Amino acid sequence: MDSRDLKSALRNKVRADVARITPERRLALAFEARALLERQPVWKEARAILFFAPMVEELDVWPMLEEALAAGKMAVLPRFDPENAGYVGCSVKEPATDLTLGKFGIREPRASCARVPLNRLDFILVPGVAFDLHGRRLGRGRGFYDQLLAGVRGRTCGVAFDEQIVGEVPTEPHDIRLHCILTPTRWIEP
Repeated sequence: MDSRDLKSALRNKVRADVARITPERRLALAFEARALLERQPVWKEARAILFFAPMVEELDVWPMLEEALAAGKMAVLPRFDPENAGYVGCSVKEPATDLTLGKFGIREPRASCARVPLNRLDFILVPGVAFDLHGRRLGRGRGFYDQLLAGVRGRTCGVAFDEQIVGEVPTEPHDIRLHCILTPTRWIEP
């Protein structure tokens, strides 16, 4: 099998594993992950953080966005930019009014939200389908996040259920390695 086939098979396996987590357990695991993240020096020191709006199958760290804003941090979310066919970072100050459903049905900043250069971000929370202990990440397969990550200078952190940690994620030259990975039970620094 080539790399694309390996990635597709891994996506299917991990998605099936994550789908078995009950909604109640997801809530408890998300709480544990957020508590672990709050204890990390990189979280405490970060001034500008790129968040993501979690989908149902992703570990929910969304409440951290409100906490970051309350602490005076800059909260940034990706917004799809059709001109460049990729994501840009945009500042969010009032999540209740600054967000809308984007191109892929994911919450993202409205067009009125100010763009933030990606190289100004201190800390980047990164969703994915699977991760390994070497900081490799398997996304949804379109490469949008790898394009976004190529422009950041801050610390990148995968966010995952423990079920999403695998022995090895197959990679291609464009895949970006992460600095750390957060799960409900572990803080992994490859």
